[in-house]
Amino acid sequence: MTEVTIIIPNYNGKKLLENCIKTLERQTCQEFKLLVIDNGSKDGSTDVTSESLDMEMVALPENTGFCGAVNLGFEMTTTPYAILLNNDTEAEPHFVEELLKGIRQSERIFSCGAQMLDFKQRELLDNAGDLYTLPGWAVARGKGRPAADYGKQTDVFSCCGGAVIYRMSVLKQIGVMDEKHFAYLEDLDLGYRARIAGYRNRYIPDAKVYHVGSATTGSRYNEKKVFLAARNSMFVIYKNMPLLQFLINLPFLFAGVLVKWLFFCKKGFGRRYLEGIAEGIGQCRTCRKVRFKVGNLRNYVKIEWELITNIFRVLSHR
Repeated sequence: MTEVTIIIPNYNGKKLLENCIKTLERQTCQEFKLLVIDNGSKDGSTDVTSESLDMEMVALPENTGFCGAVNLGFEMTTTPYAILLNNDTEAEPHFVEELLKGIRQSERIFSCGAQMLDFKQRELLDNAGDLYTLPGWAVARGKGRPAADYGKQTDVFSCCGGAVIYRMSVLKQIGVMDEKHFAYLEDLDLGYRARIAGYRNRYIPDAKVYHVGSATTGSRYNEKKVFLAARNSMFVIYKNMPLLQFLINLPFLFAGVLVKWLFFCKKGFGRRYLEGIAEGIGQCRTCRKVRFKVGNLRNYVKIEWELITNIFRVLSHR
């Protein structure tokens, strides 16, 4: 029985996609369906095929964004689990097998994220799960540090959407990715909603992928990425924090925005960052806010404590 569908969103990434699929053809677990959602590519990406995999290519007429492509993949998924995988990755042979083992550990686990390694410096981490902090910063855990230091399974705030397995039954409960994000922080938002509902997100270091990073946007920092990430950070706060928690955290959130603005001023994107913050504040009321339930109060308290402790983890890393 096929338990998992692998969803790969793609936009003008033919060569990357071909390489990614080759690594999936070498998986120790072959009991999966491969679903490529192409966002209106013009580079021949829709011609990519696989001779050995159960693969379906869905060609969209235009770019619906990362979230739109992924949500279509979720809608088409009939298996109990879905793996979301970036096209700019190479998966180690045990990748699928280890993610399945991880998520089967408990029905309270919503997602399991792979150990994402730097494509060029393969002994260094790209992501070992995501941290979310009191100032509203989302941080890739362990980025740039030796992978050997992150060899143990552990719960994390959320899992990076670049290489992650999701439990479909929970997705139906908490909702899929918010397409208002278009791209960036949609995975954090999804993991946040799962945490509020009392589910766990887990890091699985034995599931390994090598990640190019920013292959679609072209660079780590650019005007579009800075704008979208800034805007979406406001969406995440508005949707997931109850009013009392927001008011308690407001001074730290304000300080977080100020520090990031100064950082992006040095990078030449200070104005674009503020434009994203302004649009996020202006549009946040159009987002679907997570309804506060007294039964989830304990989960909110645990999340707040994690926001506090994570800032110390980030500062010690720096």
